[in-house]
Amino acid sequence: MSPASIAQLPLRRRAVFVSDVHLGSKHCHAAELADFLQGLRCDRLYLVGDIVDLWWMSQHRAAWGAAQYRVVEALHALTRAGTELIYVPGNHDRSIRRFCGLALPRMQVRRRAIHLTADGRRLLVVHGDDYDAATQFGGMQEKFGDWLYERILTGNRLTNRVRRRFGLRYWSLADFLKRQSGAAERYIARFVQAGLSDARRRGLDGIVCGHIHRAALFEREGCVYANDGDWVESLTALAEDPDGTLRLLAHTGETLALLPARAPRRLPEAVPHAA
Repeated sequence: MSPASIAQLPLRRRAVFVSDVHLGSKHCHAAELADFLQGLRCDRLYLVGDIVDLWWMSQHRAAWGAAQYRVVEALHALTRAGTELIYVPGNHDRSIRRFCGLALPRMQVRRRAIHLTADGRRLLVVHGDDYDAATQFGGMQEKFGDWLYERILTGNRLTNRVRRRFGLRYWSLADFLKRQSGAAERYIARFVQAGLSDARRRGLDGIVCGHIHRAALFEREGCVYANDGDWVESLTALAEDPDGTLRLLAHTGETLALLPARAPRRLPEAVPHAA
C-alpha cells in the first residue's frame, strides 16, 4: 500500500461511545450517523442507551427509511471488520435490559460497564437515567418541559432543513435555546454532579454517559466527566485514541474537546542496599 493510500485511511480508535440516537423517531439524524459510522474504525463500540427509540415507536408512527437501514448496515459492517459492540440500554430502549448479561457474537448487553483506557483510567459507562431522581423537577413543570422540548426539536429540524438548502453546516437550535435557560443549566449541573459522585463512590476515575443530550468532556477534581452527546441535537460521539487520549467528536470527525492521556507513572528509582 502506498504512503498516500495509508494517509487516506481513517484513524483507528481504541474505543468509541455513541448514545441517544433515537433511531425510529422523527428527530433522529440517521443519515449523519450512518456517514459517521461508515468512516469509523475502532476496536470497541459502546452503544450507551436510547439507540432504538422503542418508546417513541410505541407511541407514534415510526420514522424508518433508507437512512435508518444504512445505520444498521454500518453497525453490521463494523462487527464484520472486528469491532466489538457493548450495548448499555437506556430509558427509551429499556425493554432491552431484560437481555443484560447476554453475550452474542461480537456483542454484549450490559446494564452498565467499566471501560479501562489505554492509560489505565477506569470509567463507568452508563446511560444516565439512573440519576433522574436526583435531577428532575417532577409534576406539571416536568410535563411542560417535555412538551416544550418536543416543539424545540421540531424547530431544530426545520431550521437545519433550511440551512442545508443554503449549503450551511449543521447548527443546533435546541442546544442554543437550552443554554439560554437557567433552569436547564441547573438541571444539567445536577446531572453532572450525580454522575461524578456515582463514579467516585465506586472508586472509579470517571464516567461516560448520555441521556441529557448535552455533549461534554472535562475533568473535575481528578474525575473525568464524558457525555458523548446525542444524534438528535449535538450529533457527537466520544472516542479514545490508542494512547488513552479522550476526544469529543462532531459528526464530521472534528475534535470539539480533548483530554490528554494520563502521563505514565514513574517508578521510584532503586536505592542501593547497604553492603
